Amino acid sequence: MNLLRAIPAINRLIHDKRIQETINRYHIPMMTVKDVFRRVTDEMRDVILRDEAPSNWTVDTMFDETIQRGLHELVDEQRQRLQPVINGTGTVIHTNLGRSKLAHSAVERVRMVTDSYSTLEYDLTYGARGSRHDLVEERIKALTGAEAAIVVNNNAAAVYMVLSAFAKGYEVIVSRGELIEIGGSFRVSRIMEESGAKLREVGTTNKTHASDYESAIQDDTAMIMKVHTSNFTMQGFTASVDRETVSQLAKTQSVISYEDLGSGSLIDLSQYGISQEPSVNQVIHSGVDIVSFSVDKLLGGPQAGIIAGKKKYIDQLKRHQLARVLRVDKMTYAALDETLRLMQTDEWHQIPTLHTIFKDEFTIEEAVNTVITKLPHLIDLSVAIEKTNSQVGGGTLPDVTLPSYSLAVQSHSLSSERLAERLRKNTPAIIARVENDTVWLDFRTIDDHEHAMIIDVLADIDQSINFTS
Repeated sequence: MNLLRAIPAINRLIHDKRIQETINRYHIPMMTVKDVFRRVTDEMRDVILRDEAPSNWTVDTMFDETIQRGLHELVDEQRQRLQPVINGTGTVIHTNLGRSKLAHSAVERVRMVTDSYSTLEYDLTYGARGSRHDLVEERIKALTGAEAAIVVNNNAAAVYMVLSAFAKGYEVIVSRGELIEIGGSFRVSRIMEESGAKLREVGTTNKTHASDYESAIQDDTAMIMKVHTSNFTMQGFTASVDRETVSQLAKTQSVISYEDLGSGSLIDLSQYGISQEPSVNQVIHSGVDIVSFSVDKLLGGPQAGIIAGKKKYIDQLKRHQLARVLRVDKMTYAALDETLRLMQTDEWHQIPTLHTIFKDEFTIEEAVNTVITKLPHLIDLSVAIEKTNSQVGGGTLPDVTLPSYSLAVQSHSLSSERLAERLRKNTPAIIARVENDTVWLDFRTIDDHEHAMIIDVLADIDQSINFTS
């Protein structure tokens, strides 16, 4: 009970010199400071009441202990919530870490259009109002072979818009084997329900035939929808109907054929031995009326969704009320336009996502070995190079692994979870994988300019461990 009485009053804490310096440095409101110390003292009180107080908590140390805990939380609260990190997970398109990184030239384009007024909806030729829909449409048409295209804020929005515009109150036929769920519990069936379209399931989980689609078409059928299962694979006793057959059937029955392609590659990955993932161009040339796909996955651009296809359908979408609700801003258009330009001029290796996917494993091995040789003598930490596998991620190419090399790090004093936490709390944060009581830093997703930071942080952690032990 003496420890409880030793918990200092909040008014005494906030007048401590260390707290006042922190308040002045970060311009922290007094209300925030008081809230932090109320939380800290309440947590310490609970620990004491549970009889779980650390041995170094004494009547004499309680004031400094409370100050240190308060300082840590105050500084932590001032950290920007959205901040850059070093991705050592080996997952190229990491949804939790912001998916695709933009090309340097795309970042510069964003800076240019946000640093001044722009031609977002202004036609320089006629000196009159223009349409943002025209900004990147020609590039998309050239790259995909589509007659027209529209950009919305992500692919989920694209799916919702297509279904709402063309199938509200009508049936949409989907194979049971394609009723997928992706990250965040996003289900095709639920988005269809929200759009007002009626789901008509055909086939079985593992087998769907052309006759299943044909027999399901009725007077209130508006669309046949294929959903590309880019986030999982099904093997064994399976059968599905190719998009050429589906599009031809839809045409003969006067209904719309639509494919949600998801990851949306604009290059044929099979020619590089990566995957049989269809390109948008291949889907368009199969005869499908409408295709939608993400921009921030295999295209390597900003968050957005593209709907491409027959002009008569895209024109309807441009006039739809949802076009304004789901439209993207000038920064997205600037980044997307530059990303598409790089694709169009065959400079796609400058797009970080694609560059990282195609990174040579021997280049990665050399990078890890170079970092190891540049590390100072480590006492507590031990490091080694290990062959490993990376993945594309982002719900794309689930059956594709990318050979890579990792820096495997272990500590004699810290658990692997605690070591990963130390890396994560660095600035910038270093995000690693933890497996088999080892911290893995996969160098496929670590850029050359980040190597020096890795070296410095590991050296600092090793030094701090030795200093406190």
